[in-house]
Amino acid sequence: MRVGIAWAVALAALAAYLFAFVVGPLEFAFSLRFPTAGAILVAAFAQALATVLFHTVTDNRILTPSIMGFDSLFVLIQTVLVTVFGGMILTDLDGTAMLLAQTATMIAFALVLYRWLFSGTFGSMHVLLLVGVVIGMAFRSISTFLERLLHPTDYDLLSVELFGRITDVDPAQLPLAFAVCALAGGVAWNRRHTLDALILGRDTALGIGVEHRREMTLALILVAVLISFSTALIGPLTFFGFVIATLAYQLTGTYRHVAVVPMATALGVIALAGGQFLLQHVFYAAGFLTTIIEFVGGICFLFLLLRRRSL
Repeated sequence: MRVGIAWAVALAALAAYLFAFVVGPLEFAFSLRFPTAGAILVAAFAQALATVLFHTVTDNRILTPSIMGFDSLFVLIQTVLVTVFGGMILTDLDGTAMLLAQTATMIAFALVLYRWLFSGTFGSMHVLLLVGVVIGMAFRSISTFLERLLHPTDYDLLSVELFGRITDVDPAQLPLAFAVCALAGGVAWNRRHTLDALILGRDTALGIGVEHRREMTLALILVAVLISFSTALIGPLTFFGFVIATLAYQLTGTYRHVAVVPMATALGVIALAGGQFLLQHVFYAAGFLTTIIEFVGGICFLFLLLRRRSL
């Protein structure tokens, strides 16, 4: 019932954004709003599923997938391109080819990291997280250094790309985005009971016949694919997935993925669609909604971090 109510509110928020306060020709208004609505659905689902899966494999609800360095790698890729070719490279390159290249690079980085850690004698989830934090800091440091060398015009063009942007998505890329989300969602749905078993811990999961390492690796690959594609399509969203997943745990009151993931997705749609509606049609404000969400998410993250006695 709670999931159904959440989705009713989410669809209402999405409908309000799409059809309310339309001024001028409907075709022109819908040509701007429908791509944004598609980006909202992609961002909500990808971030919700990836964050919940990451919490499952790490057994820690404080962490976010961005700790693995995906956001930092995206920033580094954009910064290197602008440093070498200039700011206009961001608009001159084909959007779909650029999207696929960035996604492939981030997925390759994740797979190399997983293989190196899980194939070694001392490989473990804790080492994986620690290495992800260190590499992410290194990527950020290199990006910051290169940004200081840029021409002010190139820096302005680059800075726009480094924020989440649901209102600036190429409509031609949305079918591919929906296909990736559908594929990842289908894999997660078929393994929903196995994912529930992973929450019980390694020993318990092995005791009931779950191949723990294989399932964890598959879940991490899904996280890498979803976060990489979402980041390449929309931009970095560091705390968005953390906020909606945390609220989903509280509202559903269960650990089962079949309830938590739909609830988190619905909350993501409510936050993005409702927030964009308020930003554009109530407050008449310009700017990135995701910046506000990240600010609120950062405060929530610090609050929960200080509230918990142990991680």
